[in-house]
Amino acid sequence: MLGRLALVVGSVLLTLGVLELGCRLWRGPEALLDWSNIVLEDRRATRTAGAGRLKYDAELGFVPAQGYRPTPAPAGLALAEPPILIVGDSYAHGDEVSDAETWAALLQALAHRRTVNAGVSGYGLDQIVLRAERAARDIKPAAIVLVFIAEDLRRSEMKRVWGAEKPYFEPSGGAPVLRNVPVPQPPAPEATLSLAQHLFGWSVLVDTVLKHKGWQYEWAIDHERVLPRGEGEKLACPLLERLSRLGVPTLVVASYDPYVWMEAGYASEQRRLSALVLDCARSAGFGTLDLFETIDQAVSKLGYAAIFRSSHPGPTGHRIAAEEIAAALARFHIPPSR
Repeated sequence: MLGRLALVVGSVLLTLGVLELGCRLWRGPEALLDWSNIVLEDRRATRTAGAGRLKYDAELGFVPAQGYRPTPAPAGLALAEPPILIVGDSYAHGDEVSDAETWAALLQALAHRRTVNAGVSGYGLDQIVLRAERAARDIKPAAIVLVFIAEDLRRSEMKRVWGAEKPYFEPSGGAPVLRNVPVPQPPAPEATLSLAQHLFGWSVLVDTVLKHKGWQYEWAIDHERVLPRGEGEKLACPLLERLSRLGVPTLVVASYDPYVWMEAGYASEQRRLSALVLDCARSAGFGTLDLFETIDQAVSKLGYAAIFRSSHPGPTGHRIAAEEIAAALARFHIPPSR
């Protein structure tokens, strides 16, 4: 019996070894020489990439190093004051396009009012609301436009995203309780690995299988969950109710990442979550806009590559969003005429 067991174990290990070497050859000869921990290297690279763009903040976790993103307007264009405050994640910030190409900048000519872009890449809905509260005290806006994607709900379940610590809200019988503030400094990437990541993070075979199954994101990205899955959905209404206490006319806009146009099941879930947030926004007394149909029509007419870059909208996508948001602001009389 022991001999048979040893033979089975040996056969399995030999097969896994051959598959590992095969995966490394498929990626390129250099993979045969580099046996470093893939997860650790990914986390180090993420930390390095954000170092120049973001800085530590004791209340929000991280903020742009430059403050608010510039929103250049056409020369000679007279813009009304006070401004419209833009808050949200990378879809509000405008990753992958220039300052002048962001919908926040383009909105100025359409709404005839200055905008302040306080969007921050990687934010959850919890950070978005906290950022809006701080920025509203700073600039005293005439209106707020909050742009989100469904992923922002999942980020609200985390105490660390992209290797950076963040605040989070813990559900309670009454209003959610703010936790992890002041926000601690981020841990060293080496300290974030689980036992499994220490043992198997070097394996190209494991990395390949996880990517094929769509699980590599959760495996490699340095997020630390503190709330059970689904709690982010339950926080949406309380967070938007908290935002309503600012007393500033607000438009809440649902945007969508490009993967919605790649997988039907994923698209259905993203639309369900977005509808939930928009329902919460309406309950809080906000205007709402769902960009799905507009983006879907543009993808069908112009093609996917004309609307999206790698992970975010390109210039055409931003122009379309600016036009839709300007129309919605006018439809909801945001900001109100005086």
